Amino acid sequence: MAARNTRLMRCTPDDLFAVLSDGWLYPVWVVGAARMRDVDEQWPREGSRIHHSLGVWPVMIHDQTEIVEWDPPRRLRLRPEAGILGRGVIRIDARPHGDGTAVTIVEEPVSGAAAYLPGLLWKPMLVARNHECLNRLAFLAEGRRAEREARELDHRTETPEPAEGTASPQAQEDVREAGI
Repeated sequence: MAARNTRLMRCTPDDLFAVLSDGWLYPVWVVGAARMRDVDEQWPREGSRIHHSLGVWPVMIHDQTEIVEWDPPRRLRLRPEAGILGRGVIRIDARPHGDGTAVTIVEEPVSGAAAYLPGLLWKPMLVARNHECLNRLAFLAEGRRAEREARELDHRTETPEPAEGTASPQAQEDVREAGI
């Protein structure tokens, strides 16, 4: 019973994945992520992690997100882990749609508080949160397209190709359990 949102974006799937490949941008588009602490040098290789914090200072929870699947420009699968709040699985799918991209985000908790609650309680909150995440992600990816088309883009001009890497056994198990 995963939470699912879809949004049309005025950008290419490559524009979207160029944004997703920059781990330092995570708290810009993820609702609840307050700051970045570190990005693994191998990001976005499968098994690499970004380290961020949730909350509002001074009450912060240090957490991390691992890449389980990196298949640009089609799919990104993440496994966030937020201490006592638990772990989840997030899948972001992109497909060309007209002159833009249809982007779907699917999320399901697999451990912690939300995993023990009925979906009737956590699903509406995740749907609302991910609606705003997709809005923020669209601003970044559509802005990237505008810069690229104006030939003003001078950083991260290509989406990194998948490299050798393996997600942790726990992340792989969480993905199997979530089924998304």
